[in-house]
Amino acid sequence: MILKNLLRQHSSNKQMQQAKMLDGYSPIFSQFGQNVYASDVVQMCIDIIATEISKLKPKHIRTDPDGMQATVNGSFNRLFKFAPNELMTTRDFLEKVIWVLFLNYNAFIYPMYEIKKDDKGIRRKEYTGFYPLNPTGVTFFEDTTGALFIEMQFSSGEKFILRYSDVIHLRKRFSKNEIMGGGIDGQPDNDSLLKVIQINDSLLQGLEKGVKSSLSIRGIIKYNSLLDDEKQQAEREKFEASIKSAESGVLPMDMKSEYKDIKPDPKLVDKDTLEFLDKKILYNYGISMPILSGDFNDEQYQSFYEKSLEPIVIGLSQAFSKTLFTIRQQDHGNEIVFFQKDMMYLSTQAKLDLLKTAGEQGLLTDNQKLAILGYPPIPDGDKRTVSLNYIDVSLVNSYQMGKSKNTQGGQGNE
Repeated sequence: MILKNLLRQHSSNKQMQQAKMLDGYSPIFSQFGQNVYASDVVQMCIDIIATEISKLKPKHIRTDPDGMQATVNGSFNRLFKFAPNELMTTRDFLEKVIWVLFLNYNAFIYPMYEIKKDDKGIRRKEYTGFYPLNPTGVTFFEDTTGALFIEMQFSSGEKFILRYSDVIHLRKRFSKNEIMGGGIDGQPDNDSLLKVIQINDSLLQGLEKGVKSSLSIRGIIKYNSLLDDEKQQAEREKFEASIKSAESGVLPMDMKSEYKDIKPDPKLVDKDTLEFLDKKILYNYGISMPILSGDFNDEQYQSFYEKSLEPIVIGLSQAFSKTLFTIRQQDHGNEIVFFQKDMMYLSTQAKLDLLKTAGEQGLLTDNQKLAILGYPPIPDGDKRTVSLNYIDVSLVNSYQMGKSKNTQGGQGNE
């Protein structure tokens, strides 16, 4: 209800026509497919990625011409610190965005803002919240000036039209379609993955049925004479009564019937086949077995970070910065950066070793050291410090000669 009212306030009523793409397709995208997400392995993969991304710390920073960064005090950092909107924490917000992105291969975020004037009468946007959207269908339009608009339809049946430049749009596997991620129709292209999941599901169902059947059929009664239906039923009831009454475990039977025992021996699919299918699904999301189990080392997490997480981190920073800042603001170094505190692939000891080696030689500023640890910059963090245990190589000879003279002079005096 809250989001519906907010979208209604910012919808456009301009005269528009449907936008046309260069490839001839009309940009109308219907409900996205979700059939592969019934797989538990797929859900675990997405959950791992979403959980890691939820650890990011978004910050509005400004970089000066010398490359020095500083945190900007303003509404962005206030919203990013705890709650981008009244319904979610920052962690919830990021996790929601990633789940929607992997479900639909497209994620839309609406930054809510108010137009205000400063003391000089200059109009500016003051942002009040960020809302992840999950439309069931989107259509792109353009007005008479060529500006692009997006119409979103939600499961309630309501539609809202927003200026596309006001919407943060994240895409996954952005290839065939000119606007949307996924396949040519702007939907997830999961055909190859779906085949693997169907095979995996068939094997699991076969295992379940094989175990149940082998445990439910325990024996066969062979009658040594022909019996009609009534006699068969009577013999079965008599046999069941004998089972119930045989407290000693010995089953009494007459000469007309014979019981053959069937020992349970379920035939299972070999381990290598099951692992192969699971790995096919895992590799589709760039996740290895150590990452899935949580038993990984620095090198394994580094590979996972570079393959699966880093492209998302870069995409988030670029998409937010592109939408929230004008060209002039971007030229002045304003950007949204998602810092990786608590998710850097190096272990704490490896980071400390790097800081010790590079930091003692004055190669890093304090802010660069903080960046290695995943922390945002500080106001006075542009200075460099160096250990006194090191000396410029060009001064080594002079230093040693001076020390030698001092030593000899000291011996002579002594």
